[in-house]
Amino acid sequence: MTKIIITIDGWSSCGKSTLARGLAKELKYVYIDSGAMYRAITLYFLRHHVDWSDNASVQQHLADVSLEFHHNAHTDQSEMYLNGENVEYVIRDLVVAEKVSEVAALGPVRTFAVAQQRKMGARKGIVMDGRDIGTVVFPHAELKIFMTADNAIRVERRFKELYAKNPNITIEEVKSNLEMRDYIDSHRAISPLRQAEDAVVLDNSYMTMEEQLAWAIKLVHERV
Repeated sequence: MTKIIITIDGWSSCGKSTLARGLAKELKYVYIDSGAMYRAITLYFLRHHVDWSDNASVQQHLADVSLEFHHNAHTDQSEMYLNGENVEYVIRDLVVAEKVSEVAALGPVRTFAVAQQRKMGARKGIVMDGRDIGTVVFPHAELKIFMTADNAIRVERRFKELYAKNPNITIEEVKSNLEMRDYIDSHRAISPLRQAEDAVVLDNSYMTMEEQLAWAIKLVHERV
């Protein structure tokens, strides 16, 4: 079967990564979590106290950032490594989540990440999710999906995910964080979140994971 590039964009906590992972596993494609890349860069900046309002400082520190995905045989998933360190779980913390949209909006950061993402997709046979994958990174991708869901449902999903790691978190904190990220993602000057004209919309508010995966696989077969 001919391999293609599949992009999945959309709002935070719509289940983009879950669908992308499932689709990649089903198709035996490579899954690339672009959000993890931006989270890892954010983690690096926070650890090194980088002033990201200073472009020169940002570019200087990006030269010391190495990002790689390694397959975990136990979980059968790709995990994010920052300069040789597995940071897959650290980057999911709310501290990183609160700053990632700011860092991801920086021109030098996006240039750095997009160059790496395009290199990863050169041979096709990939599923990549994010905010600007179908509009900027791979505008000629054979299949583009744009995911959305009811706001209250997104907040509930995100709360359950974070509560498992931090029982002290409140749903109000999660709601505020999502609203802030939505605004920054959709209003940033560089590569804002938007639906590509040729993207297929998936509102998964009331769909099971199995239903979403079946829907996506049907689209893949139609495109291939």
